[in-house]
Amino acid sequence: MPRKIPATVITGFLGAGKTTLIRHILANANGRRIALIINEFGDLGIDGEILKGCGDATCRDEDITELANGCICCTVAEEFIPTMEKLLARSDAPDHIVIETSGLALPQPLVRAFNWPEISTRVTVDGVVTVVDGKAVAEGLFAHDPAAVDAQRKADEMLDHETPLSELYDDQIACADLIVVNKTDLLEQAEADHLVTRLREQARDGVQVVRSTMGRLPVDVLLGMNAGAETDMAGRAAPHHDSEAGEHDHDHDEFESFVVTRPEIDDPTAWVAQLSDIIRRFNILRLKGFASVAGKPMRLTVQAVGPRVEHYFDRPFGMNEPRETRLVVIGEAGLDRAAIHAALTT
Repeated sequence: MPRKIPATVITGFLGAGKTTLIRHILANANGRRIALIINEFGDLGIDGEILKGCGDATCRDEDITELANGCICCTVAEEFIPTMEKLLARSDAPDHIVIETSGLALPQPLVRAFNWPEISTRVTVDGVVTVVDGKAVAEGLFAHDPAAVDAQRKADEMLDHETPLSELYDDQIACADLIVVNKTDLLEQAEADHLVTRLREQARDGVQVVRSTMGRLPVDVLLGMNAGAETDMAGRAAPHHDSEAGEHDHDHDEFESFVVTRPEIDDPTAWVAQLSDIIRRFNILRLKGFASVAGKPMRLTVQAVGPRVEHYFDRPFGMNEPRETRLVVIGEAGLDRAAIHAALTT
């Protein structure tokens, strides 16, 4: 029987650094043919565009598939299985498949889908990598232990009760074969040590917890775990689940996203500072997109989680590509769209 193609599922909350980690994998693939399946949340395929802009031979357009019609764990039959079948039928089948879930996806239903007969004999889940925003979690966001959270951030009201986001975080930790604590450069040594210890206690036995800055880890740590995760689902459910296997209950009506388009910007530094202020004022969870800077041939990529905004020039604008700025705004339901749009376009 031919060797099954390994697939790595990369999950994690919005802004944890999944796309940055995947860019690092592609840049250090060492000859592996890697195919990507990107599950974008929102109306604009930002993550796929960021990966296509990486400037590496492994970023061929034909190797990147975007599933933008809903959370991947809710569209297994309609989108994911047909996409996998098409990918596996290629004459130049990939050596490895990397799947980036949306920040709102439960990993368990996706991993379980690898048992579907259409693909079960041809592909296996090499491992589930959960990327954690170390700074956010150390500050008490979506933590497992509310008592520990209270000791760290007594004023954070959202941690006084169980929320859909905290349950999602627990599910991602419970399913992981490897937990990557990203953005550790923003933490003091003692903070990072405490967080790593806490995650090891939360995770299943044998799950490794590693630290990272900008997703820079040896590719052999991320790929080649040989976990066969789809055959080991019994221990991958978070404690709050009491439903039958295969069911999941998360309400995407809790979130909303929309696109804002504006003309070129003049001063990237001032604009990024403005974005940070807007994110704070309107409690935006995630903001990402591209900007055209007057007088600059390169496209400016912007990714923000909370008020922390990362930005860099990734590639030149194409000959017929519009010189405009496009941003996806993601937040919990009830965002003041009109006010946010006005703030982002002035």
